[in-house]
Amino acid sequence: MKARQRILLYGNSVILGSIGACLKRCSQFEVTTPAPPLQKVQEIEALKPDILLFDLETIHTEPVFSALKTNPSLLLIGISPDINLVKIWSGRQFRDLSIQGLFDVIKSELKDPAVELGIDGSHP
Repeated sequence: MKARQRILLYGNSVILGSIGACLKRCSQFEVTTPAPPLQKVQEIEALKPDILLFDLETIHTEPVFSALKTNPSLLLIGISPDINLVKIWSGRQFRDLSIQGLFDVIKSELKDPAVELGIDGSHP
């Protein structure tokens, strides 16, 4: 059995909730949603996420960026609830992209190429 990727969702925006609902339907992911505010980077580290999606408008994001400093392999994805913008930080890359681009990045991070994600929530 393949190890599931751990995805941490941090924030309360509708778009983040919709993305989380879509990801929870994929058996390859273990999705966790802690209640904001996270006060310490240790709270994030204890959850051991592979990917951390957060609302760019959420206050108290200091632990989120500190988690990236302590774990450079973490894929940190900030989503703006007001505009079609996603920002990605990691030890490997930095770029801006659309919501569809977000799904493409998550799909590319998977070890199983058979997974299909779509904005409309469709998948095999």
